[in-house]
Amino acid sequence: MDSKIKKPLLGMTLDELKGVAEEAGLRPFAAKQMARWIYTKRVTDIGEMTDLPKAAREWLMENYTVGVVAPKGAARSTDGTVKYLFATSGAGFDFLSGGAGGRDVEAVYIPDKDRATLCVSSQAGCKMGCRFCMTGRQGFHGSLTAAGILNQIFAIPESESLTNLVFMGMGEPMDNVDEVLKAVEILTAPWGLAWSPKRITVSSIGKINGLRELLDRTKVHVAISVHTPFADEREDLMPVEKAYPLKKVMELMRGYDFAHQRRLSAEYIMWRGVNDDFKHADALARLLKGVDCRVNLIRFHAIPDFPYRSSSTEVMEAFRDRLNEHGVTATIRASRGEDIEAACGMLSGKGKGC
Repeated sequence: MDSKIKKPLLGMTLDELKGVAEEAGLRPFAAKQMARWIYTKRVTDIGEMTDLPKAAREWLMENYTVGVVAPKGAARSTDGTVKYLFATSGAGFDFLSGGAGGRDVEAVYIPDKDRATLCVSSQAGCKMGCRFCMTGRQGFHGSLTAAGILNQIFAIPESESLTNLVFMGMGEPMDNVDEVLKAVEILTAPWGLAWSPKRITVSSIGKINGLRELLDRTKVHVAISVHTPFADEREDLMPVEKAYPLKKVMELMRGYDFAHQRRLSAEYIMWRGVNDDFKHADALARLLKGVDCRVNLIRFHAIPDFPYRSSSTEVMEAFRDRLNEHGVTATIRASRGEDIEAACGMLSGKGKGC
């Protein structure tokens, strides 16, 4: 078996494919042909690109691969959620940069009536060190290339039925902003998947430089991990607060229009007796004043060696109603996939149940 690491065509932009076409001795229009085979027809073998000359296909097969690699495992929840485990390197492929490699990542497929959402990872592990997150407990093992991000989308059986994509899996997307932006370009470009940006949500804990670039270059929805409106509490839970204070993140958000083409949401995990009283609700409403933002209240899923527990349903409903009284739209997000450790904050790359 040929174990040579070949460059994946998956994850390449049209300009990059033009460079490949030139290498192969093909005219520039061959880039659009390759893009159509990869992103529209979703072939998995260069040999299937039958409108390219045979000699060019043979040269491409020696040096490149389409780059779609099947998941190494899957775990299925009683609620229909599926957690997929992906290798980041192996025989003939490497989807990681800037890390030690050899680690797996997870993506979560969430069917819900007429919606089919995939939660994708952008890194193996994470540098951010949030105390309540299993991914952060793993440390950082590398950033996924655009090919590694898109492989999570293209390699699952439900790929062509997906309606929505959320960058809420392993890693901080704005810590890998260049590859995330490349993936978004391919997802939304007419030569790519031609998705509306309204089908994509990118979550961040608040890395301001990356967020600004994302907001300026795309029209995707944005979600900010808040979890408490008080800086001292947030810094204890999320060390990023020291470098990128939430107050400054919200100042940035006020400079963009979230009332029309895109949506902004604040993600708020609720912990019993910690951040679930009216003092926190009122402060959160003040923090969000002047920005069109909805709040997603999230049930906490217990992880080892972290003492907090989830707020009760009654407390979450009272917190939601208090925000609504302040004119802030708030909803309680349904929990999915907890029995296979696929729920918010539980992804570890260890493939439990897969």
